[in-house]
Parts: sequence; C-alpha cells; structure tokens
Amino acid sequence: MAVYNGSLLNVLPFHRMNLMQVDSVQRWMDDLMVMTECECMCILQSKPISVEDDSQGDLMLSTPESSQNCLEMLLRRAWIISTELTKIVQKLEKNRWRRVHTMTIKTNCHVHSMIKEYNAHAKAATDCMHQHQTLLLDKCSELTELTERCTQTEDEDDLTSMKFGINDALTSVGQNFSRLINLALVQEVKGLVEQLESSDNIHSVESAIRSLFGLTQEGARLCLLVAQEEAVVGLFKVLRQDQFKCLYPAALRTLASLCSMEEAVHQLEKVDGILCLTEILTDDSHSEATKAEVAAVIAQITSPHLTFTQHLSSFLENMEEIVTALLKLCEEASTGESCLLASAALANITFFDSLACEMILQMGAVKILLNACSDKQRVNTAYARDQIVTILANLSILDPSAEEILQENGVELLVEMLAEKPLSGSLAEISACERVLQKSAVTLARLGRHPDIAHAAIKCNGIPSLIALCRHPEERYSSDAVLVACLAALRRLAAAHPGGIEDSDLQQLVKPRLVDSFLLCSNMEESFV
Repeated sequence: MAVYNGSLLNVLPFHRMNLMQVDSVQRWMDDLMVMTECECMCILQSKPISVEDDSQGDLMLSTPESSQNCLEMLLRRAWIISTELTKIVQKLEKNRWRRVHTMTIKTNCHVHSMIKEYNAHAKAATDCMHQHQTLLLDKCSELTELTERCTQTEDEDDLTSMKFGINDALTSVGQNFSRLINLALVQEVKGLVEQLESSDNIHSVESAIRSLFGLTQEGARLCLLVAQEEAVVGLFKVLRQDQFKCLYPAALRTLASLCSMEEAVHQLEKVDGILCLTEILTDDSHSEATKAEVAAVIAQITSPHLTFTQHLSSFLENMEEIVTALLKLCEEASTGESCLLASAALANITFFDSLACEMILQMGAVKILLNACSDKQRVNTAYARDQIVTILANLSILDPSAEEILQENGVELLVEMLAEKPLSGSLAEISACERVLQKSAVTLARLGRHPDIAHAAIKCNGIPSLIALCRHPEERYSSDAVLVACLAALRRLAAAHPGGIEDSDLQQLVKPRLVDSFLLCSNMEESFV
C-alpha cells in the first residue's frame, strides 16, 4: 500500500521557491493574505461582505495586476498547499485527529481558491486541465470526509484502520496535485514561448523573458520543463532581431540558466546558436553588458562539469573569434562583473585541450590577464582571481608560457595570491580563496621546472609563504588540496635553491615522501592542541 511520506518534493515540479526566500517579517506578511482560519474563510465565502463581487471573500484577492503574475500565483499556491499537506502528515503521525481534519478543510479551501483564481487568469483552460481539476477536487473532498469520520469516533481499531485510508488519500491528493500543477506550468510556458516567437511588442516580449527567467531560478525540474518547451528557440529568435536589442541582456541571462540542461544545449546547436552568440560578442555596436551576458552563456556551455557540452562542433568552428572577443572584453571591461564572466569563459575553454591553450597563449592572454589583475576595477574579488589563476595554471603546461609570465611579473602575482584572504566570511568566498591558493601553488610547481621562474619565486619570498601554508592549517582553511599543492611547489623550489630552507623544514617538508609530509602537516592542528 502506498503511504504518503510527508513531503511533496518527489511529486511537485519544484523544490523550493526563490520568491519565498525573503526575510521573516515579509514572509509573515505575505502569508497573512492566504493563511486564514478555516472557520473565518468558510463564513466569508458563504456570506460575502460585498454585494458587488463575492470574489473578495476568496483566499487571495484578485487584481488586474495579479493577472500578469499567474505563474507567481501558481508557484506560491503550490508551495502553500505542499506545506499544508506536509503538516497534515505530521499531525496524522501524532494522531491529532481534530487538527488533521481542521487542516484538511483549510487545504481544501486553498485548492479551491487556487483553481478558481487560475481559471480566472489563464487564457484558456483545456478539457484535460478541467478533468485534472475535477479529479483533484474529488480527491480533496474524499480526504475531508475521511478525516471528518475520524473526529466522530474514539475506537482505536477504527482510527487505526482509517489512518491507512487517510494515508492513501493523502498520496492520491499529492499525486493529482502534482499532475495539475505540472500541466498548468506546461501550458503557461508554452504560452510564454509563443509570446516570444510571435509578438512584436517589446513590453510583451520583455514580460515573457522575465517570467521564463524566474522559472529557471526555481530549481532544476522547472528549468528542465522550460527547456523541454523549446524556450531556447524562442530566445534566439529574439536575439536575431535588432528591434529587441535592449532585451538582449535579459534574454541571454535566461539562456545561460537554461543551458545547464542538456536539452537546452541540443536546441542551441540545432538553431546555430553558437554563431549567433559569436556575432553578438564580436559586434562593437553591442554594449559591454550584452557581451558580458554572452560570456556567461559561453561559460555555462563550456563548463567542464557538463560532459554533454564538451564536443560542440559549432563552438570549435568559432573558437578563435570567441577567444579573441573574450580577451578583448577582459582588456576593456569597465566593471568587475564583465571581466569575471569573460575570464570564466576563457578558463573553461582552457580545459578543452592543449590546442585551445596554445591558441589562447598566442593571442597574448598572459599579458592581458596579468594587467587585469593589477586593475582593482576589473579584478576585485577572489572569484575573478580564481578564474585568472585557473587560466595561468592550464597555460603553464606549455613551455612558452614561462617566459611571458616572467616578463609580465606574473611570478610576483602568483606569490601574492598565496596570501589570498576573503573580504567577507561567506562560505562561497572562503571556497574561492582555497581555490586561488591551490591553483597558485600548482602553477608555481609547474613553472618551477624553469630555473629563472624558480629563482624569481624564491626572490619574492615564495618559500616562506609556502612553508606557512603547509605548517599552519588555518592559513590554508584546513584544505588538504591546498596542502598537497604547496608541498609540491615547495619541493620544486627547494630543488632549485636548497640553501634557502631551514634544516627543520627541509627534513620535514622536502626530504620525506610526499605522503609522509602530508600526514605530518595535516595532523599539526591536532598535535598542537
């Protein structure tokens, strides 16, 4: 027998609503509009206080403006009903029969209100939609009748038997509710995509893009749903019309979110999207903001974490133009965000293969990126330095890179990055700092095979910095990956200048096997407590 598990995460087409992620007071004020005592709701619905329009007695007031937010209403309602069903299960487990019945009535009212309001706002509900609505209402009525019977008896055997029936009914309500929400969302997304493809009105297209972007931010399942309805095709139709130039950044931002889905990347290939992106990126008439959003899309589709984007034939065909334009954006960026997005795209491209690295190196990337690092307006966060040091680490496998890095004072910058500190205490920034430390050490270890680089690093006090990271876990945020990279870099520099290291450091950090030094340093935090 299927038993409702107390959560709709497995049946609802979303996990958590970003629109509900607000401060607690705002959340409470929002909930006041819909969270009403069921007795009051029943009275207000049966005896409206206004003779002009009894819709005022519904759970959520309808306004002309709210009709433009049908999707938001649908998601909000879905979240509330899902929460109520979960609460019912929790009360059911404690045998709080009267509370279960009260909450069931409340949920039933929410479902009725949601359906009524959706039908009022939706352009045209299909026969299939009406059938699912009727079925859900029937299941809700059945659940209400079952819970009411539980309040009319105190016989334990009867209540135990009814509890199984209520669990079945809850599961049925959850499943039917999920199907209805999914069907409604599909219908809404189809309407938005059609709006993109057929409308010439800039405000209408802007509204559709904004709604689609909002859906992509509500979790992977909704993002996939949007991708499956061919939103990518509609977005590229917008991107190919000059009359919508002012909407390019918003359309590209939505596209970047969608391209985390394999389905969206396949659609991008089918509509020759890479060529369109290349044309926008290389067209000087477009704003820096637009080009930065193109860089974000490229960074997404070239992510090494997405295996299905590694062999985009159209990208390889246009790679030289794309790399040239991205380097130009890094060089001319007026904001840190533009430089960050461009460098992130370049960093991902360096993971393709050595040929991509050679191309980037030949285009003067080292000079451009190192100059950017000295400009606090362009590179002002650990996130940006993480992308740039990633590029340098991948380019360092090529012998010609050493001379360029040395000429542009790149060794000094790499040693400085060994002291990367977060500006805030956020976990994301601390994680970015860890990556900067690790990749800086990796780059020094790779470049240390060149005597000139090794001596330059030693001159810049690279050895004391590496020793401090090895011996003090708090300096490396207790990261084992940073420790391994620092030990490797230290050993490389020590080989070039063994006299520059104290004997105790030499005996503990350089001469033993790498694994022994690693174990010694990784246990230091415990040893000195």
